[in-house]
Amino acid sequence: MKSEPFIINGGLAVDDRGQIAFANDFCFESVKRFYMVSNHRQGFVRAWHAHKNEAKYVLAVAGAALVGAVKIDNWQKPSADLSVGRYTLSSEKPQVLFIPAGYANGFMSLTSDLRLMFFSTSTLEQSAADDIRFDSRYWDIWNVVER
Repeated sequence: MKSEPFIINGGLAVDDRGQIAFANDFCFESVKRFYMVSNHRQGFVRAWHAHKNEAKYVLAVAGAALVGAVKIDNWQKPSADLSVGRYTLSSEKPQVLFIPAGYANGFMSLTSDLRLMFFSTSTLEQSAADDIRFDSRYWDIWNVVER
């Protein structure tokens, strides 16, 4: 597995019958489970959730989210000034974000209908034994910059 986050691009095929959203380059070989997460309102932040051994893949099934991923340099007290990758995932543009082991991740709902699907490389028991949390504003990337 790769050691940095990356995007697996998908696409849409549209014809007179409807559309098919896909990410054909996403391989389920290492996936052991999946779960879906949604928030009750737009702008809500769920962060920061880290694993030393578990990697994740993230797909926006509905709506859009700002997703962050940061490589942890010190598991007891990570540096507050680490570089955080920011990724915008939207169900309108099929993409799967890979977050490697050793990273913390979090997200903010950009739309009220957001639903993210997470695919994990660990079982629930393995994940629970490898679960590390940091305050949701420890790396505060949750502002949307007007352009």
